[in-house]
Amino acid sequence: MFNNFQKLLLGFALISLISCKEKTNNKEIHTAEISFTKEADLYILNKEKDTLKHLEIELAEDSYEQQTGLMHRPSMKENRGMLFVYPDEQPRPNFYMKNTAIDLDLIYINAQHKIVDFNKNAQAFKENSLPSEAPAKYVLEVNADRVEQWNLSLGDSVILKK
Repeated sequence: MFNNFQKLLLGFALISLISCKEKTNNKEIHTAEISFTKEADLYILNKEKDTLKHLEIELAEDSYEQQTGLMHRPSMKENRGMLFVYPDEQPRPNFYMKNTAIDLDLIYINAQHKIVDFNKNAQAFKENSLPSEAPAKYVLEVNADRVEQWNLSLGDSVILKK
């Protein structure tokens, strides 16, 4: 019925089909949620030195931490924030909300620990620039509407305790 050549050809065809069979890989890729790491306490004081708010703070001190900030985090607890710490005091033009899923208030703080500017209710995922009008050494990110809720004003101060 089949000669040796045809059997050999059929064998190679079967081997080719088996070896070309698509391998299924049932491994799921899971991305780890970035968790909050408390690195300091921050107290916001009014001009009369009354404490308006105490926050647990995560610090963004190096270039990578400052570039990623609160990106890829689904939420942030009420009593928490992220403080960006820079080596110098200057206007901060480079804040934006790319890949940030949380609406935020940005609080700009000078080297003397005084609040010098705000960007209130920055919308999640927006890529427009959120600059400071005044030079700042620190930028505090907290959940949106907290500047109003805590009744913060320019000239209020902060104390950072590591």
